[in-house]
Amino acid sequence: MPALVNYGGDDDFYSGGSFYTTSTDLGRLCSISSQVDVYCPPRKRARITAPFIFGETEFEQNKQPSINVLPDECLFEIFKRLPGSRERSSCACVSKHWLMLLTSIRKGEYESSKVKENIVSVSDDVEMISSDEDDGYLTRCLEGKKVTDMRLAAVAVGTSGHGGLGKLSIRGSSSSRGVTNFGLSAIARGCPSLKSLSLWNIPRVGDEGLSEIAKECHLLEKLDLCQCPTVSNKGLIAIAENCPNLTALSIESCPKIGNEGLEAIGKLCPKLQSISIKDCPLVGDHGVSSLLLSASSVLSKVKLQGLNITDFSLAVIGHYGKSVTNLMLSGLQHVSEKGFWVMGNTQGLQKLVSLMITSCLGVTDVSLEAMGKGCTNLKQMYLRRCCFVSDDGLVALAKSAGSLECLQLEECNRVTQSGIIGVLSNCGLKSLSLVKCMGIKDISLAAPLTSPCNSLKSLSIRNCPGFGTGSLAMVGKLCPQLQHVDLSGLYGITDAGLLPLLESCEAGLVKVNLSGCLNLTDEVVSALTRLHGETLEVLNLDGCRRITDASLVAVADNCVFLSDLDVSKCAITDFGVAALSLAEQLNLQVLSFSGCSRVSNKSMPSLKKLGKTLVGLNLQHCNSISSRTVELLVESLWRCDILF
Repeated sequence: MPALVNYGGDDDFYSGGSFYTTSTDLGRLCSISSQVDVYCPPRKRARITAPFIFGETEFEQNKQPSINVLPDECLFEIFKRLPGSRERSSCACVSKHWLMLLTSIRKGEYESSKVKENIVSVSDDVEMISSDEDDGYLTRCLEGKKVTDMRLAAVAVGTSGHGGLGKLSIRGSSSSRGVTNFGLSAIARGCPSLKSLSLWNIPRVGDEGLSEIAKECHLLEKLDLCQCPTVSNKGLIAIAENCPNLTALSIESCPKIGNEGLEAIGKLCPKLQSISIKDCPLVGDHGVSSLLLSASSVLSKVKLQGLNITDFSLAVIGHYGKSVTNLMLSGLQHVSEKGFWVMGNTQGLQKLVSLMITSCLGVTDVSLEAMGKGCTNLKQMYLRRCCFVSDDGLVALAKSAGSLECLQLEECNRVTQSGIIGVLSNCGLKSLSLVKCMGIKDISLAAPLTSPCNSLKSLSIRNCPGFGTGSLAMVGKLCPQLQHVDLSGLYGITDAGLLPLLESCEAGLVKVNLSGCLNLTDEVVSALTRLHGETLEVLNLDGCRRITDASLVAVADNCVFLSDLDVSKCAITDFGVAALSLAEQLNLQVLSFSGCSRVSNKSMPSLKKLGKTLVGLNLQHCNSISSRTVELLVESLWRCDILF
């Protein structure tokens, strides 16, 4: 002890700063000082002969930010112990490195999740502490340049404490810096509540990313894959093995997905209710048939488009599709008349309600009759570009399908006026739609018309140039209970042809679309409002260039319940707008004057008055209305959405 007391130390002088030359030595001292007693030989106090200047020392030069000192393993353990989602989101904002570390932690690995689980299971007498994080309330849709791995990582971290991510849609991704398997893996680890996933045009996401989704998101119910060229059967099999709750699957333009993946889905997803497959060249009869055979008990919606399947697949659908209610077949070039005939005659589609067939050469009069007989509960039939269907097939369908309520024909050019009359005379149709059926000609029939079709409520005849005055008169006599009439694009009809139809409608018209009927005049509108003003709710006169202010005066005088009026590109002036605004009984919600160049700034008071009930006002291409007037209208009509 005397030696220690009498020790004088050396005579070296220290010119300020640390006694330790490196930050490592200082760190060692700090790390052990709290645990053990350390003997340090005393040294002389430094002599200071000049004012002390705080300068940049060697320690300060070598000092690194503290967040970069800790290894990833330590940060991982720290992040696992964060108390809640708010703290995790705050840490994710520090740096990309921290964000990536956070996304590597599965949701079940957080200590807070384990504590909550323990609290819930302690006792029934204790108030349960639960979280809504896993309920999957949130929806995120990312498109174009916004779709990156970093964005998905941020979504995975940010949504965890605000209801949980339930639906994710990614549409369009750059091939150079877009979403990869890493981004999808981050979603998988951070969002186990995911129930719906949609991937459109994602070239860099493959089986690895989809397998991670399958591994972590066992609640997945809906999967939509479109233009994913690197996803193969392997990814689809992983979904089938790990997502037993899958109810809807849609695959489009995925060239590597084939029969093997569909077979796994059919065997391992017992809850599958909806399947849609389009433009997948590797999908054939084996894949479709195995899917139908395995999931026949619950599968209700089937869409097959542009596939290399044959008559065999349709035979399987007809025999095993006992639960199918909606069936869509499109572009099946290898299916013949025999396939559709067998599908109808197997009598398996007893629950089929809606059938849509597009561009299938196998649909003929014979197969159409067979489908009508086999699908006894069929209510909706849609035929598009079925070039071999003629009047005989339609009449046979109408006679055999007793439950048919809605029939839509588009570009079926062998159908004529006789076929339409035959359909209306032989079944209880409620809705009939004809679009671009060039075989319909405006001819007068020598044979007398049969009994009227009192069940038809809706008639839509669009862009059928042969449908004229004679055809309209025939429809008016056959269908006296019409309420909805759409004659858009029939530029050949005139006032004389339309007036008999208006006069024969006994129930009162509710919705009328006459857009593109260039030859109609104010006389038709006057008769329409006079006869049906008490029931009319929607009137579209877009492009009827011979309609003037007189029509608006008739509307103002006679219409009571009109809520939607479109007079775009008509010969309307300020006088007509003023007359419309004076109708006290009108409560218009949607009004369109698009392309009415004679409506000017003078109509602003009238538009303000009309705007008290409006939610939508279209003033596009009204060249006589200034921008200042529109600004004043926007300020005044703050509840109305104004297009200009």
